[in-house]
Amino acid sequence: MSVLAVGLSHRSSPVALLERVALNGETRTRAVGEMVGSDAVNEVMVVSTCNRTEVYADVEDFRGGVAAITELLSWHTGVTLGELNEHLYAHYEDNAVQHLFSVTCGLDSMVVGEGQILGQVRDSLKEGQETGSVGRVLNDLGQRALRVGKRAHTETHLDHAGADMVSFGLTVATRDLAVTPDPSLPAAEVTPPAGCPMSGRGARPADTDESPAPRALDAALPSGPLTGARVLVLGAGSMSALSANTVARQGAGTVIVANRTPERAARLAECLNEAYDTVRASSVPFAEAASALAGVDLVISCTGAQGLVLTAHAVAAASEGRTRPLVFLDLALPRDIDPGVRDLPSVRLVDIEDLRQAVASGGDHGSGHSSVLPLVRGIVEEEVGEFRAIRRANEVAPTVVALRAQARGVVESELARLHGRLPDDLDERTREEIRRAMRRVADKLLHRPTVRVKELAAAPDGESYEAALRQLFDLDLQIPKNPDGETCPGSRSTAARPAQEKA
Repeated sequence: MSVLAVGLSHRSSPVALLERVALNGETRTRAVGEMVGSDAVNEVMVVSTCNRTEVYADVEDFRGGVAAITELLSWHTGVTLGELNEHLYAHYEDNAVQHLFSVTCGLDSMVVGEGQILGQVRDSLKEGQETGSVGRVLNDLGQRALRVGKRAHTETHLDHAGADMVSFGLTVATRDLAVTPDPSLPAAEVTPPAGCPMSGRGARPADTDESPAPRALDAALPSGPLTGARVLVLGAGSMSALSANTVARQGAGTVIVANRTPERAARLAECLNEAYDTVRASSVPFAEAASALAGVDLVISCTGAQGLVLTAHAVAAASEGRTRPLVFLDLALPRDIDPGVRDLPSVRLVDIEDLRQAVASGGDHGSGHSSVLPLVRGIVEEEVGEFRAIRRANEVAPTVVALRAQARGVVESELARLHGRLPDDLDERTREEIRRAMRRVADKLLHRPTVRVKELAAAPDGESYEAALRQLFDLDLQIPKNPDGETCPGSRSTAARPAQEKA
């Protein structure tokens, strides 16, 4: 097994190309299925966000894996191989592991240290588990990556060192907002109810009347940069819920939620009303989102749709005669808002490309990271080493099993030969003690070498010790088969799951 990471991110590719390469919906399902069905690839996990599209795979070899993945990416996205290769990066084995760990910690994010990527990696792993594209190798890798991400945020307080994607986007997008505070809205403490998308808590058990302790999310409201603003949030997923929560914490007076599933939009609005006395939240049908534009100052969109959600024509009709600014923050990839709205008077659009340029210009989004990032990188390096040791110990296991099987065969052969030479009147208890003694001798002789070869396997040249053991004892590592001709569990195999059967 060999881990490979192939992808594009905001660091290697223009946003226009990232948008074309984004794997979502049926395209993603088909691409993953064909990748796993290729001879070079055994398992696949796709991480596709507004900042990156990356394919993590267990492959037979580097060249074959890269070729299979890039060709299928090109086929399913319509981007030529030449254009892909100009911006693609590939990491192999330890470098691939280190890359995923760094990504999950937020070290490779546009806004360094943001926590949303941890949930996005978790969702990608869960999707792969449910569809069968993730097997033992990538499951172990994905679970370890989640552990690393949690360690980084818990042990270093990485979350406190910088903004998340939404907060940073709002910082860039709201510079031109002109809002007036609504004096009828009082300040209040923030206590999202259990089960609310913003709360971070699960639903309260139905068989208890006890209310959970409130979780304060902010101090005094309204006093933030969005004080009195009227905001439309398109979508009701995790990023949209975070956006709604963030604008409420920053003082927004009105929040309207639109989603293709009306119940989810209504639930998010209900959560906002229960959590914030300073916010008037409501929901509207998704088809009526354009008609709500006339009454808002800011629109935040992150729907995951495959096409444009708001066209320039719809925005022009809604903003006709408008004097105050209308600001759009498009966090989606592919984009939700028609870039043509930039040409409309009193309309400002901020999308992923604008945020990337803001990062490149050296904004203050990274302040506070100088002391934290070395600690996070240290955690990543430590975890990569531990994961390497575990993998190599697992890889040397078949050699150890073969060596012990060979020794057991020698013992049994000698016991059979000795059986005919022992006195006929020797009782069975004594015979059994002889058998046990010979087996114990073999086990004790092999114990130290097998333990050491597992330990040495973690070294940079660890494979050489396993190879020497196979050579010295002339071990034949044939993959055991069950009576039906299938590979036995735990052995090395290129087809661990029905979804990945090879021709």
